[in-house]
Amino acid sequence: MATETLLKTNKHSKYISYRKILYHRFFVGLLLFIVVSLVFTVLFNIYAGSSPRTEIYEPVSLDLVSLQVTKIKINAPYSAPRYGNCTYWSCFNVYKCGRGGHDKITIYIYPLREYRTEEGRLISQLSKEFYEILDTIRHSKYYTANPEEACLLVPSIDTLNQNTFSSKHVSQALQSLQYWNNGENHLIFNMLPGSSPNYETVINLNTSKAIIAGSGFNTWTFRYGFDISIPLYSDVARGIDNKQPEQKNYLIISTQENIPDDYLAELQNIASSSNDLLLLGNCKESNRIDHTKRCEYTTGRIFNYPDILKEGMFCLVVRSARLTQSVLMDILASQCIPIIIADTIILPFNSHVDWHRISLYLPEDNIKNLLRIVHSVSKERRGELYWQLRWVYEKYFASIEKITLTTLEILNEKVFPLAARMYEEWNMPEHLYGPVNPLFLPVTAPKSPGFTAVILTYDRVDSLFTLIKKLVRTPSLAKILVVWNNQKKPPPPSSDWPVINKPLKVIRTKENKLSNRFYPYDEIETECQLTIDDDIIMLTPDELEFGFDVWREFPDRIVGFPSRLHVWDNVTASWKYHSEWTNQISMVLTGAAFHHKIWSWYYTYKMPAEIRTWVDDHFNCEDIAMNFLVANVTRKPPIKVTPRKKFKCPECTNTEMLSADARHMSQRSACIHRFTKIYGHMALQAVEFRADPLQYRETNSGVPQLYPDIGAL
Repeated sequence: MATETLLKTNKHSKYISYRKILYHRFFVGLLLFIVVSLVFTVLFNIYAGSSPRTEIYEPVSLDLVSLQVTKIKINAPYSAPRYGNCTYWSCFNVYKCGRGGHDKITIYIYPLREYRTEEGRLISQLSKEFYEILDTIRHSKYYTANPEEACLLVPSIDTLNQNTFSSKHVSQALQSLQYWNNGENHLIFNMLPGSSPNYETVINLNTSKAIIAGSGFNTWTFRYGFDISIPLYSDVARGIDNKQPEQKNYLIISTQENIPDDYLAELQNIASSSNDLLLLGNCKESNRIDHTKRCEYTTGRIFNYPDILKEGMFCLVVRSARLTQSVLMDILASQCIPIIIADTIILPFNSHVDWHRISLYLPEDNIKNLLRIVHSVSKERRGELYWQLRWVYEKYFASIEKITLTTLEILNEKVFPLAARMYEEWNMPEHLYGPVNPLFLPVTAPKSPGFTAVILTYDRVDSLFTLIKKLVRTPSLAKILVVWNNQKKPPPPSSDWPVINKPLKVIRTKENKLSNRFYPYDEIETECQLTIDDDIIMLTPDELEFGFDVWREFPDRIVGFPSRLHVWDNVTASWKYHSEWTNQISMVLTGAAFHHKIWSWYYTYKMPAEIRTWVDDHFNCEDIAMNFLVANVTRKPPIKVTPRKKFKCPECTNTEMLSADARHMSQRSACIHRFTKIYGHMALQAVEFRADPLQYRETNSGVPQLYPDIGAL
């Protein structure tokens, strides 16, 4: 029996040893296979040249010296005619866009070349204006040197003036471009379309599916939502400064050349019977026309052009053989309100610039009623038109660079509409209308997300913990964010903090600044934030819940509890901070106030940096700065809720409180005066208003109160 057992044991041991040998050989073979494979792969890449290559694209050179000459053969194919019904869905490949970012188009410029016919004639003359367009694109944020990642491609062939290029040969040159692809995602610039005698309103060129950024469009040739209407650039307008005479000497001035005879006859009848219209034309004393002079039709008096344009309140732009006139830019630069008499004209940048804000329209068949219509325009309306003119000109039309950049921005907004600016930003200058209120929807904010309490603290731990315990009893509280502003002392360990049923996050700041309470922290996920000091422990949950409900009705305002007023001091001739108990308020202090979180972003990134520096240097007035900011943007006062006016911490000694400093009131008066100078006006809005619960003080009504625990004065 023992012998049999020994034999079985020996057989089992041999089996195990054999199996180990097999495993060993298997793993050694696998390792050798992997090593050989790696070596083979490396050698293959080296000798077969299959390693990936990185293409390096050099930015296009705009050097006009020694350009490469490209000859166009007489039998070269033509590009297809212009597609008349193009849209961004049918003639534009939007999937080529987005490689430069989710909100920015990329534009490639073809290398500059000298295109000639087989006989050696230039097919297009490179103008100074077109060179400026290319140079502006080259140095813009949209430019890319890689044609493979380009959303738009711009041929380097000058097509600005119909009279300076051969349509036949340029069509052949376009077709020869490497990435032409029937004009898809290409951009063609043109300012003077057509030629005598027809003066077509669109460039006479086979542009296929290309986008046309051109002037002179009418309602028949303009492809809405696809083409871009640009102005006819005027060198004369560039030399017009922004100085204006003390008063306008003429109601209406017409300085345009080549007005059609029928319209000219109507205007002459008006000018001969009224002094309100100064009708000027070319001077006829010599064979040579001097474009710097204009003569009155009735008396022959001579005026300097364009100086005379500044003398008029309104200036005429009349349709003539060429639909778009350069005089329009001269008129805008002179701050003369244009009267457009051209029924089918497509005005420059019409998709984004609201011309009703800077001009008047007059139907062509109503030209005889010109004076009656102009006299009906009120002084207020004239003022609105007048003061916005120069701003529009300087922003969009003052140079080739600005015209080009505006064109690119409009194209960018068409491709990426979510990145588009609002109507107000395009058409309402901030110095006239004030900043745009970002919270413009007149709706009640939803209650379900709740609010985030942002507590700014330094080292008052006991008061902080008491405040946290009270805050969590507010039903709509979503989260507590403690901003620890003490760099010399760490916050208490997590074991010391109150145990609560709401999320709590502590953020340690790098500097002890009051502005830290208004930093747009990523942890603030709700629309509404309650900014509160660590010593405001007297507010009840009902007061906080009611304050949040009032904010939901007015989400663009500061809604809170402590209120203050600004007053004018006749003795010192300055603004003064007033903290007495009055019925009027103009500030709600952010020691306990609800506001939309976007105002924290505005405070950090859009408020004048001078104010933020003042607050941090003086360690005061951050609440006044926030009230100035919101009032300046919304032009609305804050809202005080509940009657409570005492907000002192009963457990805090006077030495702990910032407001106990004797210099506090004078510093805050200085803040108001300083901020008013920075904004250029008194932005604060005073109001006599307080929001109380509906059943406040109704103790025996028999109806349960929604907010029963509202504190007294």
